[in-house]
Amino acid sequence: MLLAAGSGSRTGHATNKVFRRLAGRCVLTWSLDRTASVGQIGPVVLVVRHDEVAVARTVLEQESPERDVRVVPGGLTRHGSEYNALRSLAAEITAGAVDVVLVHDAARPLTDRALFVDVVRAARAHGGAVPGRRQSRLLDSRLRPSAVDTVTVQTPQAFRAAPLLAAHEAAHRAGFTSSDTASCMEVFSDAVTVRFLPGAASNIKITFAGDLLVAEALLARSSRRC
Repeated sequence: MLLAAGSGSRTGHATNKVFRRLAGRCVLTWSLDRTASVGQIGPVVLVVRHDEVAVARTVLEQESPERDVRVVPGGLTRHGSEYNALRSLAAEITAGAVDVVLVHDAARPLTDRALFVDVVRAARAHGGAVPGRRQSRLLDSRLRPSAVDTVTVQTPQAFRAAPLLAAHEAAHRAGFTSSDTASCMEVFSDAVTVRFLPGAASNIKITFAGDLLVAEALLARSSRRC
């Protein structure tokens, strides 16, 4: 699933950041294309705000007409958006046609193919996989060097489909919401182990206006290497 039900408020624009232009195409299209070379991925569920369903379908028709993408209205929270996407896949998950679910931010247009493959492989082996980067905290609250590391979590994340759906169903019944998928699994599923995998510095999320400039520079550098 591609999550794109956020807004563009922190980029300084009213437009959803996934519909902003990056090197001539929407951020969303770049993110979708990153999954195209991974043969194990499908079907693709794109979650957007209710008022942007038509916009998303237009972008897909214009920029990625060959991809079969389901557009699903999101919830009030990220957790709710994930639940809506899972409900759209429930029949296939129950039938065993979908064994692993990938959860990816549509605002991460530069993710390497290898990371998609790695998280899917780890999820099949252990139950779940979350990539991230360990970062040393330079200063603590007393302005002294700190040896404590923090972890910045990235996507794509992957989980076995049946336990993920069951966890979200249980969370829905309990009125529980979480800020990330792994938290929901931790509370409502003891059937899986979530593995931490190394992420990448280039796997940036478009959050602020300057991130678009960084992404364009990284794309330009990547194209020169090809």
